Amino acid sequence: MRIFKTRWFARYVRQERINDHGLRDAIGRAERGLVDADLGGGVIKQRVARTGQGRSGGYRMLIAYRVGKMAVFMFGIAKNDRGNIDEDELATLREIGAAWLAAQPEQLDHAVREGILEEINDDNKNK
Repeated sequence: MRIFKTRWFARYVRQERINDHGLRDAIGRAERGLVDADLGGGVIKQRVARTGQGRSGGYRMLIAYRVGKMAVFMFGIAKNDRGNIDEDELATLREIGAAWLAAQPEQLDHAVREGILEEINDDNKNK
């Protein structure tokens, strides 16, 4: 399972001080079938907790997701900053997500080298 974050998303999580462990946890829940919302077109919404708090008051992450294959974190919002995204934004995220999910491994590697995507490495691989 390869997990990525877009350049915009990587900047967002740095600003919000969200660590990769929380993002991997969100994908782990999805892999176990615990998806907070299936938004269609390969896009899911998962909640990620704020540091020291629970998921319900934390962040909403929109992820291009293919079970057992890959996930691309594309968009995040804090629950208290904004309600839902509108249909036009969701349609755009579905298009972007579909493109990432259709990408070949070489294209993903190229996107990582170019800084378009950042891969979230598995903690266990480094042990």
